[in-house]
Amino acid sequence: MSLAQMVTAGTSRFCSLLIVNLLCAMLLIGSAPTVFAQIAPAKESLSDLYPGKAYSPYAQRGFPDQLLWGDTHLHTGLSMDAGLFGARLGLDEAYRFARGEEVMASSGQPARLGRPLDWLVIADHSDGMGFFNDLAAGDPDILKFDQAKPWYEGLQAGGEASAAAALSLIGTFSQGQINPEMMEEYSPGGKTYASIWERVVDAAERFNEPGRFTAFIGFEWTSLVAGNNLHRNVIFREGAAKAGQVVPYTTQAPVGSTDPLDLYKYLENYEASTGGSALALAHNGNLSNGIMFPVDKQYTGRKLDATYVEQRARWEPMYEVTQIKGDGEAHPLLSPDDAFADYETWDAGNLDLSEAKTEKMLQYEYAREALKNGLLLEKRLGTNPYKFGLIGSTDSHTGLAAVEEENFFGKATNAEPSPKRMLHPFMKSEKGVFEGYQMVASGYTGVWAKENTREEIWDAMERKEVYGTTGPRIRVRFFGGWDYIDEDLMSRAPAFLGYKKGVPMGSDLPARKGEGAPTFMVYALRDVIGANLDRIQIVKGWLDARGKTHEKVYNVAASLGRQPDASGVLPPVGNSVDIASTNWTNTIGSPDLGAVWTDPDFDPEQSAFYYARVLEIPTPRWVVYDAFRFGIELPEGAETTHQERAYTAPIWYTP
Repeated sequence: MSLAQMVTAGTSRFCSLLIVNLLCAMLLIGSAPTVFAQIAPAKESLSDLYPGKAYSPYAQRGFPDQLLWGDTHLHTGLSMDAGLFGARLGLDEAYRFARGEEVMASSGQPARLGRPLDWLVIADHSDGMGFFNDLAAGDPDILKFDQAKPWYEGLQAGGEASAAAALSLIGTFSQGQINPEMMEEYSPGGKTYASIWERVVDAAERFNEPGRFTAFIGFEWTSLVAGNNLHRNVIFREGAAKAGQVVPYTTQAPVGSTDPLDLYKYLENYEASTGGSALALAHNGNLSNGIMFPVDKQYTGRKLDATYVEQRARWEPMYEVTQIKGDGEAHPLLSPDDAFADYETWDAGNLDLSEAKTEKMLQYEYAREALKNGLLLEKRLGTNPYKFGLIGSTDSHTGLAAVEEENFFGKATNAEPSPKRMLHPFMKSEKGVFEGYQMVASGYTGVWAKENTREEIWDAMERKEVYGTTGPRIRVRFFGGWDYIDEDLMSRAPAFLGYKKGVPMGSDLPARKGEGAPTFMVYALRDVIGANLDRIQIVKGWLDARGKTHEKVYNVAASLGRQPDASGVLPPVGNSVDIASTNWTNTIGSPDLGAVWTDPDFDPEQSAFYYARVLEIPTPRWVVYDAFRFGIELPEGAETTHQERAYTAPIWYTP
């Protein structure tokens, strides 16, 4: 078997891009210079070699060529719940950690990322921002309220009393029962609140270094409807000059609201009053109990109409599909034919487990189903409200964006590394339980941008040229068009042809050419310090003439020469994980995979979307590292291995 093995299956070409690129590089630089000096080629023979605007193929490129990694969703001790669970790290420590510096975690342990991030959004909860810090300090203006006294006393007592106080406060807030008068100073209009926001803005300005590290100004709008999650993160494009003119929007009356339509009004007012730009992204539909992606009406009872779909499409270009509180791409009950749909599934109930999950809720909670229902709503109302790119983020409440499996610092400070963190439930009620060992070490966002600045990264987010991973930094390109061929993938710089002949992830397919089906070029390179790749899949969803949605997962590239059977099923890649030694080897899988694929089931009359899912070979979950390092037994029921993955933004086809 040659190193540059090619395997053809249907319309797909399976190839080893890394080896081919290395061979091309050797061919380009290995020939004698005297030979090149004697060549005088015709101008016509060179005209298509470098499609750039200059002799240098790297100068004046018209497309993004930098892959920048970051997190859109990190909390510090300013967030009320983070502080209640012990977070003491602030804004500066969070930025320093993300840039690769070593910091001391709130639990007293030194922490450092394996590799720095390129950008970060600190998205502390807008409601009650900074409230916990003053509560813990015994601020008399807070303790004069009866609701606050038992919380303060519990925090001072420590131990179980402190944990009980934290849960009580969080439960009170999630059920909308917190005293609004007590929160006035920590809400828009309060001097304390304005001062805290100034600190947030100032920190982002100080740590923002164009070209090296981007610090976005942002916040989390924490809409909870009786414990049902409707959270959104807001990211401003600009710095203090514009984002500093406003304070965050909240959910508590009288100035706030839990209705996303009111958040959109806030964003519209921000842009109109400052000339700036902002966007929002939702997360954890899996904990919304069926209200994140409505099809007929909102949770308020308001029927979906043109206003709703147009506003949501305008303000929410991305969706956080994977994070510590579960993976939200697909659910096995919704996608029974997808062997990889049951991945890090959290489906016991809503965010605070005040209501158990029912099967009928699921179709309004998961990204793939939302993408399908978006096609339906577009046909019904003229706009697709769920036309979003897929990203990953941490939602860490420790100030540490640390979701590497071997370097996982948990959801909150009480779940930072310790021998007991797997044993304590993350959340538990009489309705259900999320076990501690179910926390997911996930995820990060890859952005294809021209440079590392607020403007370029934000613009990439808005155009959806983004993708999410469950932690590994897998490099993925995904293009759609009408005439890609296998040779395009084998070129030294396939991105040139990717943009020239089609569109990147997050786009609409260009107008159809001729009578053929769309073609897609996808290629992926493993994390350079991570696991080999198992396969690349393209997930398609479509709407038929009867108004019914469908989906199908196609295996388009696979390692080790494996070929799909007649039904499209690939044999497993194998498993090299050694649980006892927390080790795995890259003796299986491939360092890179790619394919040019043509949709064999294309119907030009049916609207559709396509996105790529890239799977790694099996590797250990974070619980295996905990068991090894602390010398403890794994809890019964804890999953020990998984296949980490990347999800690209879709490409849409409209008849």
